[in-house]
Order: sequence, then structure tokens, then C-alpha cells
Amino acid sequence: MQRVVITGLGAITPIGLTVEDYWRNLTAGVSGVGPITLFDASDLPTRIEAEVKGFDPRDHMDHKLARHSHQSAQFALAATAQALRDAGLTINAGNAPLVGVVINTGAGGVGVMEEGTRLLLSEGPRKISPFFVPMLMPNAVACQVSIAIGARGPVLTSTLACASGNYALVEAMHMLQRGEAEAIIAGGTEAGMTRLLFTAFCNMGALSRRNDEPTRASRPFDRDRDGFVYGEGAVVMVLETESHARTRGAHIYAEVVGGALTSDAYHITAPDPAGDGARRAMAQALHAVRMQPEEIDVIFAHGTSTELNDVTETKAIKAVFGEHAYRLAVSATKSMVGHLIGAAGAISALAAVLSIRDGVAPPTINLEHPDPRCDLDYVPLKARHMPVRAAMVNAFGFGGQNAVLIVREYVA
Repeated sequence: MQRVVITGLGAITPIGLTVEDYWRNLTAGVSGVGPITLFDASDLPTRIEAEVKGFDPRDHMDHKLARHSHQSAQFALAATAQALRDAGLTINAGNAPLVGVVINTGAGGVGVMEEGTRLLLSEGPRKISPFFVPMLMPNAVACQVSIAIGARGPVLTSTLACASGNYALVEAMHMLQRGEAEAIIAGGTEAGMTRLLFTAFCNMGALSRRNDEPTRASRPFDRDRDGFVYGEGAVVMVLETESHARTRGAHIYAEVVGGALTSDAYHITAPDPAGDGARRAMAQALHAVRMQPEEIDVIFAHGTSTELNDVTETKAIKAVFGEHAYRLAVSATKSMVGHLIGAAGAISALAAVLSIRDGVAPPTINLEHPDPRCDLDYVPLKARHMPVRAAMVNAFGFGGQNAVLIVREYVA
């Protein structure tokens, strides 16, 4: 079976508009959380989020494409351009049918629906754009990328809520192993920060209300956490078969060795408190790639900064890794970038790849008073220099969908 490798990286995030900016700030413990600027939140209990700052789509694409694309697609297009440049991959008539796109999202163009509804009710049918539907549909993200770069291989969008970005990389790996393509642009994107959606999360009681201390609001595994912080952005990677990458002399960052997808079958929003679905996903991922628990050096936790997730994920890690659970580094990137929903797994996977490259486990910031029930090594407050040969990435979504990815150092 073909091995699958990562050759290109791209990122638009709350702490940087390039991969290296993101990584520098992540390892330095910089928070991207601040007051909401995208809409009026003055009457809401939560008034903070992790927004992408300084992004102008016209810096990354022509004005017409930017005007006819939802921001989730704009983020993905910009991250894709970075990843292709990084990979040195040129798409032409000869290889286009062998290049695919798998970019997932949680909310797609939900902002288009909110604005369209407002216009219809306030100004009438003539104000609705003919581009309303193609901007709204979630698969527009992958399709816009495919059109922009000329990729004519398989194009796919899946929506697995917060597990979407992780699963994109797992599914891309499967496609490459099945011989459906030789290279796939894969990742996750999200731009769901609308007043309607944000208000719904507020009313669920899911969001942190630490409005006066936004940079300290996202605090996974900490006793004083009070909810997650909403984030946005996109991460895209170029995945290739090993033979294709080596034939063209590409730089290889890491190998995607496997993953697993399970369901809690428990509740539409809450995780199974026993952690059974998360446990099975981690165990099945290890089994699929014939790796022992002791071979994993770092787990990039889902780590949402909510009571239910943090305790449940800790239980699941202990159940799978036994005594090795206490020797693992467990890093929670959401403490700095917030929860990117459909891009959450992808942004953690990017951190995993870079941790292998540089031998650094990013910190979990704001972990000042650990929850006694969360007693693993969460790399508190400061990054740690350490060998990272293999990393596991967890992503657990609403509906009980659990996607786990394993990446490791590439050895020819």
C-alpha cells in the first residue's frame, strides 16, 4: 500500500496569516482571542472570539472571485495558494486529473444565509444575489479551490462539525492509498462568526464569558475554565503518495500513517461521559497503523476548555495509553487559537507536523490551576523542546463524531 506524505503547508489563523507566523506565535504562547469586531455583541453574555486579523481576500485572489466567495472559501483559497507554493507543486493539463481536493467545513457559508434572510425581509426579493446558493453551499469551498487551481481529480467536502478538519486528512490519505489521485489538497476551513450562530452558542451556555480577560478565556484542562472561545480560519496541506513526492524531489515534512472515525451514539451535543467513542477512535487509529501506545510522543488534544470535553478526553487518553499516558505530552492549541470548528482538527494537525519538524511541543496556556480530574502532562504555560517522532491528533464533534489522526516522522 502506498505511503502518504505531507509536502506543503498553508494557514490563515487568528495568530498569523502564514504557517511560520502561526507557529512562532503558537510556540510563544500568544493568544489570538480578543473583543468581537465582526458584529455588534454588546447585548450578548459573550463578547470575545478568536478572529482572523488583517486578512484581505484581494491580497490572495482576484476581486471578482473574492466578491463571489464566502469567507470560508476565501480562507481556504488563500491557505491553498500557500500550500502549493510551499510544496512546489504545479498543476497543469498533464497532472490535473491526478490532483484532488478534500476541504471540510462545519458551517460552510452560514453567514450568507443570515445576510440573505435579512435582505429578503427588509428589502425584498430583488436584493438576493444570484450567487447566494453557490456561496452558501458547504461544498463550494472545495469546489472553488478545485476551479481556482485546476485540480480535476476527486473533490469532496464532508461536514463532521468539530471533527471535519481532521477527517479531511484521513479521507485524503485513503483516497491516495486507493489510487484515486497522486496528490490531494486537504484541510479544513471555518468562517461562521455571525451574530445568529454566535448567539445560539451563547444560549447553549457553551462559550466562555471571560470578556474582561479575553487572552485568558480559553483554558483547557484548567479548574477555572468556563467554556470555549469561538475561532475562525483555515489550514490546508498538500498530501501526496510517497512515490509521487519522491519522483518530483519534493521536501517531505511528515508521513500521514492513519486514523479512525467512531461515533458516541450518545447525544447530539454532549460527549459520552465515559469517553468510549473517543477511546475507541484512538485505539482503532493505533491498531490500524500497527503502532504501540508507547510510540506516540505528543497528543494534540481536542481540549475545548469545556467541563465535559476536558474530563472525558482525559479519561479516554488514560484508557488507551495506560501508564504511558503520564509520560505523554498533551498539547491544547485551542488555548491560543480558540475553537475553529470545521478547521479545528486541521489546525492541530498543522501543529503536529511542525512539532515533528522542529522538536517542540506547543504549550497549553492559561493552565494555572489544573482540574484535579485532568492530571496528565498538558505542557502547561511554556513550549517544550523534545523529540517528536509521532503525534496523535484528536478531534471530537457535535453529534458524537470522533476523528483521530496519526502523523509521524518520515523515514525513507
